[in-house]
Amino acid sequence: MNGMKITAAVACVAILAGTGWFYRRADGREAPAWRTAAVERGSVRSTVSATGSLGAVQTIQVGTQASGQVAAIYVDYNDRVRKGQLLARIDPRLQAQAVEDAQAQLERATATMEQADSDHARARQLYDANAITASELSTLQSNLAIQKASVKSARIALDRARQNLAYTTIYAPIDGVIVERNVDVGQTVAASFSAPQLFLIANDLADMRILVSVDESDIGEIRTGQPVTFTVQAYPEDVFAGAVRQVRLQSKTQDNVVSYTAVVGVKNRTGKLLPGMTATVHFLTGHADDVLVVPNAALRVRPTPEMLARLRQTTDASAAPDASSAIIWTLDANGAPAPVRVRTGLSDGRVTQVEGINLVAGAQVVIGVLDPGSSDPAASKNPFQAPPGGGSDKGG
Repeated sequence: MNGMKITAAVACVAILAGTGWFYRRADGREAPAWRTAAVERGSVRSTVSATGSLGAVQTIQVGTQASGQVAAIYVDYNDRVRKGQLLARIDPRLQAQAVEDAQAQLERATATMEQADSDHARARQLYDANAITASELSTLQSNLAIQKASVKSARIALDRARQNLAYTTIYAPIDGVIVERNVDVGQTVAASFSAPQLFLIANDLADMRILVSVDESDIGEIRTGQPVTFTVQAYPEDVFAGAVRQVRLQSKTQDNVVSYTAVVGVKNRTGKLLPGMTATVHFLTGHADDVLVVPNAALRVRPTPEMLARLRQTTDASAAPDASSAIIWTLDANGAPAPVRVRTGLSDGRVTQVEGINLVAGAQVVIGVLDPGSSDPAASKNPFQAPPGGGSDKGG
């Protein structure tokens, strides 16, 4: 009887030892612990990210066609101006002298023409009286025509001189804000070959734009009217909104990378945004509401040998994977990881939309395998998992 009790005790110990061995790794360490997270129901926004520079919708370079010394400046940086407002004045003395000279040339030409006209009229009377020949009359007629042309030329020269004098006063061509002032009083400007820029006027900083450089791999997802959000370094906690106004067809190539320019319209009623600020722009390329989502780490779990063995035993393991399918691991009633094949959707870089049989909100999914004696989870890519489809994160 005692022998039977001893045999039963030995058998129990062997069973317990065998069970303990089953839950240990082959190398004798304890079974891994699981880092988990709950499946949640929520919204996902897929975005494409790029950077651009803020600027006014319209800017006008105000120059001068008159050469000379800057005599006066009436506006400065950030001044608001109205169309037709006097901005600056070039020393007009040289141009005024040119007007006086042209006026004198016109008077001289007019006097000469009047004399030629008088001579022609007298010659006509003499010709009618057969006192002079037709050749002499023709010479006087030709001289009169030449003098009339000289008067016309002198009038044109006077108009030109007056216009050059008018160019010495610089007026605002539009309503706007002075964002650049490139000259000072006393500075000499030369307009021999091109009009030097004196001011840069932005039409209205309440409406601005961002010129965003978008990589060619992402430009297919950008369209007119698409909503965007963006941030600037000056206000890192603020998120601003805008919309795509235009996708320009002209491409740019830099370092063998092809990009296109997307024009984003922005409202700046608060005045916080300034020309030249760098904006980090997020284009909304897709959204899904009231869907199941899991952390992206759940799609990158490195399965243990035991997990791989269980995966091979499931019917899902025989299913042919596609670009939008992946494997996630849920904990069964015994706390062991069970594979679930899911179809992935949009991703915002933090969570991914998933659909799977019997997958419900609140279920625990494995996001990491914590080896005994280590606090670092193994979180490398699941070799049985295809990349999340339908909305890969582009930096959103």
